[in-house]
Amino acid sequence: MTKNMTGGNIPKHLISFALPMILGNMFQLTYNAVDSIIVGRFAGEKALASVGTANPIMNIIIFFIVGICMGTSVLMSEFYGSGDMDKFHREISTSLIAGLTFTVIMTAICMMLSKPILIMLRTPEEILNSSIAYLHVIFLGLLFTFIYNFYAASLRSIGDSKTPLIFLAISSVLNGSLDLIFVGYFKMGVVTAAYTTIAAEAVSAILCVIYVWKKVPELRLKRQEITFDKELLKKTVSFSWASAMQQTCLYVGKVLVQGAVNPLGVESIAAFNAVNRVDDFAFTPQQSIGAAMTTFIAQNRGANQSERIKKGLKIGMILENIYWIIIGSIVLLFAKPIMSLFLSPEDSKSIGLGVVYLTYMAFFYVFPANTNGIQGFFRGMGQMSITLKATFSQIVFRVIFAYILAPYFGFSGIAFACLAGWIAMLAYELPNLFRWKKLI
Repeated sequence: MTKNMTGGNIPKHLISFALPMILGNMFQLTYNAVDSIIVGRFAGEKALASVGTANPIMNIIIFFIVGICMGTSVLMSEFYGSGDMDKFHREISTSLIAGLTFTVIMTAICMMLSKPILIMLRTPEEILNSSIAYLHVIFLGLLFTFIYNFYAASLRSIGDSKTPLIFLAISSVLNGSLDLIFVGYFKMGVVTAAYTTIAAEAVSAILCVIYVWKKVPELRLKRQEITFDKELLKKTVSFSWASAMQQTCLYVGKVLVQGAVNPLGVESIAAFNAVNRVDDFAFTPQQSIGAAMTTFIAQNRGANQSERIKKGLKIGMILENIYWIIIGSIVLLFAKPIMSLFLSPEDSKSIGLGVVYLTYMAFFYVFPANTNGIQGFFRGMGQMSITLKATFSQIVFRVIFAYILAPYFGFSGIAFACLAGWIAMLAYELPNLFRWKKLI
C-alpha cells in the first residue's frame, strides 16, 4: 500500500514504514543465522568456520542481485504510477531477461573463482574444501535468489509489500526445519546446510511466480509482451548501479576483513561468523529506519516541505539512537547466551572471543545508528554519490585497521577496526550534513 508522508504525524510515518521493512529483512537474515546456529551446535566449530568463511563471498553476489532488483523496482513504480502499462510490461520483460542472463553468467564465474578467492583470503587448510563445497552449492541456487527478489520488487512496485514478506517467512521456517532434520538429526554436515538454504529459496521463488500468475494480472506477461528494450536496460542499470555498488562495497569489505581474521585460527573464524550474525541483526533495524527517512525526505523534498525535512531528520536520528540503547543493552547483558546459541559448550574459546567482541560492539553500535540515519537523509535528498563515498571510506578504514590491529590485539582488534571505519564515515558525512542542512 502506498503512503503519502507530506502531511500528518512524522514519528508515526517513520515507524509504520520502517516496521514492515525490519520484519522482511529479519526473515532474510534468519536464513544464514539459522544455518550458523544449527551448524555450530550440531556439526561443530570447523563446520561453522567453513560457513563463516564462505558467507561474505556469497553475500557480495547476492546483494549485488538485490541492488539490481531495487533499481528495477523504482522504474516499475514510476511506470505503474503514470499508468503507462506498455512501458511497465517492457520494463518487467527487459529486466527479467537481463537479470536471468546475468545470474547464469555470474553463477558460472563464481563456481570457477570460489577456490582461488578462498585461498587468497588465507583460509585454513582444514576448512578449505568444505568452504568451497558450501559456496558451490549456494551459487547453484543464485537463480532462485534472483527470481524471488525480482518478483518481490515487482510486487512492491505496485504497492504490495505484505506478500513477499509472507513468502519469505514461509521459506525461513522451512529452512530452519530442514536444517534441524538433516544437519541436526541426521548429522549430514555443512554442505547439507547449503542445500537446505537453496531449497528454501526455491520455495519462496516458486511461490512468488505462482502468486503473480494466479493473482496479479498486472505483472503477468503475455507472449507478445516478452521483449528486450536496450534503452530501458540502460536506464535500469543507471538506477541500480549506486544501490548495487553500495551493497557490494559493504560485503567486499567483509570479505577483506575475513582475510585478516583467517590467520587467527579456526576458533576466531567460528567466532567471527557468529558475531557477524549478531551484527546483522543489530544493523538491520538501523538501516530500515534510515530507509524510512529516505522515503519521508524524498516525498517532502518533492513537495518543497523544507521544515518537515528538518523535523524528519531530527526525529529519525532520535529513533536511531533509541534503538541503539535497546540493542546495545541487550547485547551487553546477554553476550554469552547469544554466543552459546551458535556454538556448543565444548567451543568455549570461540564463545569467549565472541563475548569480548560483542561487549565492545554494544557501545560501538551507536556509530552505525547515526551513520545509517545520515545515509537515509542523503539518499532522500538525491545525493547518492555522498552515500557511496561515505560507505567506501568506512570500508577502506575498517579493512586497513583490521590488518593492522588483528596481529597485535587478536580477535578484539576486529571490533576496533569497525570503530575506525565508522569514525571515518562520520568524519566524511558530518561536514556534508551541516552544509546540506543550511541549503534546505
